[in-house]
Amino acid sequence: MNTIMKEYMEKISFGDMQVHDHVAVIPLMMTNGIGPEYFTLKEALASDLLTISELTEGGHVPELKVQNRAEKPVLIIDGEELSGAKQNRVLNTTILLKEQSETVIPVSCTEQGRWSYRSAHFEESGHIMSAKLRRVKNRSVMESLKFCRGFQSDQGAVWEEIQAQSEKARVSSPTHAMKDIHEARENDLDAYLEYFTMVPDQKGLIVIVNGDVAGLDMVSQADTFKVLYSKLIKSYIMDAILERPAKGKAPGLDKAKAFLDEIITAGEQTYDSVGYGRDFRYEGKKLVGSALVHEDAVIHMAFFRTTQAEKSGFMAGTSRRRNFRQ
Repeated sequence: MNTIMKEYMEKISFGDMQVHDHVAVIPLMMTNGIGPEYFTLKEALASDLLTISELTEGGHVPELKVQNRAEKPVLIIDGEELSGAKQNRVLNTTILLKEQSETVIPVSCTEQGRWSYRSAHFEESGHIMSAKLRRVKNRSVMESLKFCRGFQSDQGAVWEEIQAQSEKARVSSPTHAMKDIHEARENDLDAYLEYFTMVPDQKGLIVIVNGDVAGLDMVSQADTFKVLYSKLIKSYIMDAILERPAKGKAPGLDKAKAFLDEIITAGEQTYDSVGYGRDFRYEGKKLVGSALVHEDAVIHMAFFRTTQAEKSGFMAGTSRRRNFRQ
């Protein structure tokens, strides 16, 4: 593992575990590694410093155009959803947009049944795609990078998972929109959120569902995490409420610590990022993840637990669709 990443991982400390029902959340802290200052997507859009639009008037599903008028970079994290224009999209990778710049960003569609303008520009939907959807997309983006095809996802796999999520949530969306699923289950998500609270200086979290680690997210600044907290934790809770176990298992810190150890020993590849920094990709026997590093700081990292069955299914699906090689 890259020296910066390894040292960062080794300095992460845990807060007290918070538990409700079959979900446990462990706050993550880091005393250093703040790195450069930046705005979040929400902050930049609210201040009218960012404009996100279709690449052309006719649109192009896997790409959007972003104009950053701010004097600071803007962070958009993997899985954050943008709503509006011709169809809703999510980011395929975490991007630190350069200040005073225009950038073409890689995205995936999360609204299969619409291809018509709802608005001229995109807004922040208020959602991050669920952890399961993120890990499916993360793995396909990794494969795309290996074949020198950039940060493309397997769009077919994303649509399939959204459809499966819709069926589990018993939500019928006229445009097959992921956003509609989240909004339909908003009360359930908020009910869980009441049991999990941020702690001082928190920069990340590990989420355990039914006794097993689901994944982790961590950013370089505590103020950034405050803005992202609700969206991030709901992305994990969404999976938890749709896949409730018959009988829950007790969570344990030992599994969370073991997950960090696995990350350190995972295979690593690095690529030029779309904006500032380097994009690191990780794959282990039972995990997949990514990290954006800039100015010797880990700006954002996300890792997800996978299963062998899921990995085998992905490889079969990749052979069948091969969307990212077209």
